[in-house]
Amino acid sequence: MKTGETYLSVLDTVYNAAERLKNVCVRTPLAVNNNLSGVYNAKVLFKREDLQRVRSYKIRGAYNKMSTMPKEDISRGIVCASAGNHAQGVAFACNTMKVKGTIFMPLPTPGQKLEQVRMFGGDYIDIVLFGDTFDEAKDAAMRFCNENNGTFIHPFDDPAIIEGQATTALEILEQADEPIDYLFVPIGGGGLAAGVCSVFKELSPQTKIIGVEPSAAASMKKALENGKPVHLEKISRFVDGAAVQQVGNLTFELCKNTLYDVVTLEEGLVCETILSLYNKDAIVVEPAGALSVAALEKYKEHIEGKNVVCIISGSNNDITRMEEIKEKALLYANLKHYFLVRFPQRPGALKTFVMDVLGPNDDITFFEYTQKNSKEKGIAVVGIALKQKEDFTPLIENMKKQDFFVNYLNNDPSLMNLLI
Repeated sequence: MKTGETYLSVLDTVYNAAERLKNVCVRTPLAVNNNLSGVYNAKVLFKREDLQRVRSYKIRGAYNKMSTMPKEDISRGIVCASAGNHAQGVAFACNTMKVKGTIFMPLPTPGQKLEQVRMFGGDYIDIVLFGDTFDEAKDAAMRFCNENNGTFIHPFDDPAIIEGQATTALEILEQADEPIDYLFVPIGGGGLAAGVCSVFKELSPQTKIIGVEPSAAASMKKALENGKPVHLEKISRFVDGAAVQQVGNLTFELCKNTLYDVVTLEEGLVCETILSLYNKDAIVVEPAGALSVAALEKYKEHIEGKNVVCIISGSNNDITRMEEIKEKALLYANLKHYFLVRFPQRPGALKTFVMDVLGPNDDITFFEYTQKNSKEKGIAVVGIALKQKEDFTPLIENMKKQDFFVNYLNNDPSLMNLLI
C-alpha cells in the first residue's frame, strides 16, 4: 500500500499494526500440547488466542482498524455486524477510545457473547439483534449505516482488519523454536486466514497452511471451487464464529493461491474436540475455536513427525450449550441412538425391555411414552447411550427379537432436530 510518497510492503503494514497493538493486545502463548503431540506423534503447538483480552483474536483487527481511521469517520459513530467475537473487539475499542458504536448481532447469538459485548463496550455501545445469520445482521447494519451516516467496521474484508489479524502470524513465527511444517487456521469470513497467509507467504513460504471450516458453512471451500466468492443459500449456525454465507472478496484473493488446503469438518467432530480439550487440558473453547484442533484427525497421516501449529481462535462459549455439544459428540461417535419402540400396554413391559433387550452397559437417557388404554401396544421414543459403538448391532437384534423395534431415528434429520 502507499502512504503519501512512501511505499509500504505487506510486512511493513503488519509490523506497524503490531506496534499499534503492543499495549492493547496480549502476546498470547505458543505452547506445546503434550497430549496431542503423543496422539499424532508430532510436535503440536497451540497459539492461544483464546487467552486474548476479549477471548479471541478479533481485537487485533478491530482495534487496528479504528486506530488508523480519520477522526471525522470516527466521530460519525461506529457501526459493525458480528456473530460475537468481532463485536467484542469493536466494543472494547469503542470503550477505550471513547467512541459511540452500534453493534448488530444475529438473534440466535449465545447469551454469553451478548453479555461480553455489553461488558467490554459499557455505555459506549448499543446492541441491535437482527436476523438469523451474520449476513442478515450485516445487511441491517449496512442499512443503518447509510441512513445515519455511520462508519462501518467490516469484520473481515478490510485491509486494516486483515493487517491486525496478521499480527497473530508475526507472533507465531517469533515464538517458534523450529520451522513450522503445518499451520491450521479456522476460517469464517477469512480475515485471520488472509492475514496469516500474507505473513507466511513472505517469511515462511514452506509452511503448509490448512484452512478449516464447518462442513455446513464451507464458504471458502466453495469459493475456491468456483474461482470466486459464492453466496451459500443455507448454512448451519452451530459453529457461530465461522458461520458466514460468503467469504470476503479481499480475503479470498489473499487466500486463493496461498492456502495449501481447506478441510471441512462435521459438527460432531468439533464437539468431540471441545469436550476433549476441556477434559484433558482444561481449555475452554467455542466451536470455531476448536476447528483447527479437530482438523488434526483429518490430517493425521500427513503430520506425523512434523511441527504443527493450531490457532485456538476463541473461547467465548456459552455454558448452556454444553448439553447440545455433548449430545452432538455422542451421536458423531455412534454412542447415542434414538428409536421408536413398541411397548405392550401391560405391567412389566419396561422391565422386560431393560432386562432382555439392553446390554449390561447400555443406558436409557431419553424416554417419552404416553399410555393409551384403547390400544394393546404403545409407541415410545427412546434414547440409548452405549459404552462402545460395537454394542449397537446386538441392541438392534434384541429389539427385533423381542418385537420392540419400530424405527431407527438417527438417520432422520427432521425428527432428530426435535430431539436435540
